[in-house]
Amino acid sequence: MVFIVIDGLDASGKTTQAMELSEIFRKRGHSVCLRFHPSDDNLLGAETKKFLYSKGKNAHFAAATFYMLDVLRSILLYSWRKYDYLIFVRYLMGTAYLPYPLFIIAYDFFSTIVPRPDFMFFLDVTPEEAHRRIRQTRKRREMFENPEKLKLTRQKALFLTSKGKWTIINADKSIEEIENEVLKSLSYVVRDLSK
Repeated sequence: MVFIVIDGLDASGKTTQAMELSEIFRKRGHSVCLRFHPSDDNLLGAETKKFLYSKGKNAHFAAATFYMLDVLRSILLYSWRKYDYLIFVRYLMGTAYLPYPLFIIAYDFFSTIVPRPDFMFFLDVTPEEAHRRIRQTRKRREMFENPEKLKLTRQKALFLTSKGKWTIINADKSIEEIENEVLKSLSYVVRDLSK
C-alpha cells in the first residue's frame, strides 16, 4: 500500500487534489481509500466541525483535540486494510492550529507514533489567496479562516514541514498546475501515473 498525505491551509485545494488523485488511481484499476479530516462519518469528526465554528480558547483546544482523535481513528480503522493507495486529507499539520509551543510538541509526538506516509504534500497557499477563496466559496467561516490566523497558521505549518519529508507545492497556482506537480512527484515511484 502507498500511503499519501495531502495537507495545507484551509482553501489550499487539498480536497480537490485528493479527489482527482483517487480518481486517477481508480481509473487505472487500483483500490483506493480516501479519508478526509475532520471526517463526516463519526462523532469525533462531527465534534471537530462543531468546535471549528465556535469561538474562544476552549473551542480552539476542543477542535484540535477532536481533530487529532479523528485522525487516530482513521489510522486504526484504515491503515491495516488492503488497499493499493491510502490517501489522507489532513494528517499531522492539524497540529499547526495549536498555540506556540504546543504545536511543535504535538507534531513531534504524533509524528513518532503514527505511521509515516510514503508521500507528504503540503499545498502552500498564501493567506491572501486562501482568504479570497474562502470569501468566494463559503457562507460560514471557521475560527481560523481570517487573514491574521491564516498567516500565523501558515508560518507554523511551514516551520513543521522542515521536520519531515514534505513536498511543498505552491497552491496559489491553478488546479491543473498543482495536480501536475503532485503527479510528477509520485511518478518517480508509481510507474503508471504518466498521463
